[in-house]
Amino acid sequence: MNINIPQSYFSKLMRAVVEFELIENGDRILIGVSGGKDSIFLTYALAILRERLKKDFYIAAFTVNPQFDKVFDTGSIAAFCKNLNIPYEVVDVDIAGAIAAQNDKSPCFTCAFFRRGVVNRYAVAHKMNKVAYAHHHDDAVETFLMSLFYSGQLSTFRPKTYLDKTDITVIRPLVYFREQEIINAVQYHGFTPIPSPCPHNGNTTRQTVKELIAKLCTDNPNLYHHLAAGMRESALGELWPASKTRREMEHTYQAFMQRT
Repeated sequence: MNINIPQSYFSKLMRAVVEFELIENGDRILIGVSGGKDSIFLTYALAILRERLKKDFYIAAFTVNPQFDKVFDTGSIAAFCKNLNIPYEVVDVDIAGAIAAQNDKSPCFTCAFFRRGVVNRYAVAHKMNKVAYAHHHDDAVETFLMSLFYSGQLSTFRPKTYLDKTDITVIRPLVYFREQEIINAVQYHGFTPIPSPCPHNGNTTRQTVKELIAKLCTDNPNLYHHLAAGMRESALGELWPASKTRREMEHTYQAFMQRT
């Protein structure tokens, strides 16, 4: 298989790898592959890096079958990985059942929780020291806004995160790619992503925030770039101090109430 991407794409990939030190000699990297456009492109991109970088690292691919449908055909993923000389495996996990059993929680939260757990356990069992996920730049910006809207925190995922409980490092090599760039690449190369089996696909909090950003950008073309800038630690400006507890305020309160 002749694999290649435009130089501008390779530059974005290398910027993430170099800036966040995502790949080292001797790494064993497990790619989380859902079969969607993002994870398919990530698999392709890491195969290119394996060829071009002066680093000795191993990659393998892994899919969690969430059992939303009776039939989840991963044959095209297996063939794709075989053409790239990437070992591939699928594990069935009853995430659909877990979601049904926890109807008081967000289905997206439950799904992500179980997927991460399965992938991390598989990585540890197969002596992989890193897990690569296909989150892109739009995902990071959307997560940043979701965190503010739904938890009151300024937070998003990092390009590189060490998990001390499992001794696994999570890397996200596509963090400088816009979603549309990945769509263009997948279409250009003729890849056929697997449609998401999730019954909640297109009807999630993330989708709501994605559409809100797109709508606001029609009036303010710089809005997306400002949100992206706000994700950096250097962006913090004037903020209120942390909220105090009753105990912390008790002394000051009593001083106001006592006569001098």
